[in-house]
Amino acid sequence: MVTQVITLIGVLIGALASFLATAMAERAKFRREIATRWDERKLDAYVQYTSCIKEVLRAARTVFAAWEADQDPADGLAAMESAEAKRSVHFEGLVLLADEDAAEVAKRVNERTWAVLRLARDPGGGHGAPEEVGLAVIEALNDFHKAAKADLLIGRGYRATSPQRRM
Repeated sequence: MVTQVITLIGVLIGALASFLATAMAERAKFRREIATRWDERKLDAYVQYTSCIKEVLRAARTVFAAWEADQDPADGLAAMESAEAKRSVHFEGLVLLADEDAAEVAKRVNERTWAVLRLARDPGGGHGAPEEVGLAVIEALNDFHKAAKADLLIGRGYRATSPQRRM
C-alpha cells in the first residue's frame, strides 16, 4: 500500500512538472510571437516615416529649383505640403510604437524638416541656405536610423571587425 502511494505521488509530481514546463514554454513562445508582431509594425512605422521625410525633401528640392529658375513653385509646394501631411500622420504612429530614444530623434528630424519647409515657403525669409538645412535633415535621419536599429535590436551584439594589418 505504501509503495502504491509513493508511486502515485511520483506520477503526480511528474505530471505537474511536465505541465509547468509545457506552460512556461508556451508562454515564452507566445511572448516571442507578440514581440515579433510589434517589431514588424515598428519597422513599418519607421519606413513609412522616413519615406515621407524623403518625399518632403524631394519636393522641397523641386521648389528650390523653381525659385532659382524664377518659375512658379506651386506644383512643388503642393507636393511638399502633401508629403508633410503624410509625415505628420506617420509620425503619430511612430511615437506610439517607438522607444523613447527613437521618438526623441524623430522629433529632431521633424524640427529640421520644418526648417526646410519654412525655407521652401519663404526663400527670402532668412531661414538659411537650402544645402545647409537639407544636410541637417540628412544628419538627423542618419541618427534616426541608428536609433531605429537599436530599438529593433538590429545589429546588436554584432561588431564589424577589420582585418588585422600585418607589419
